[in-house]
Amino acid sequence: MYADTPKPPYYAVIFTSVKSPEQQGYAEMADRMWQLAHQQPGFLGAESASAQLGITVSYWQDLASIQRWKANAEHLQAQKQGKEQWYSAFKLRIAKVERDYQFTRL
Repeated sequence: MYADTPKPPYYAVIFTSVKSPEQQGYAEMADRMWQLAHQQPGFLGAESASAQLGITVSYWQDLASIQRWKANAEHLQAQKQGKEQWYSAFKLRIAKVERDYQFTRL
């Protein structure tokens, strides 16, 4: 359901994308990146939705953790393939989460 994040502050990386028609290999790479991200120090969780516009939000302990993930060799390869093949456009935002709260109907 939701990523199990700690008490703020922490960071959110918001990746918004428009996929190109060519998607061969995308699902496999997306699964691998999901697995790999979970192994990274400082990774707190992620949430993703996809339709015409894909949105993935990953949560990180600090900016250094985000930098290490950006520089990960496998992730660099996925970024390259994304630009060359899978995405027509994307935008990435990094934000500091100062407050969060939730509601759950019992």
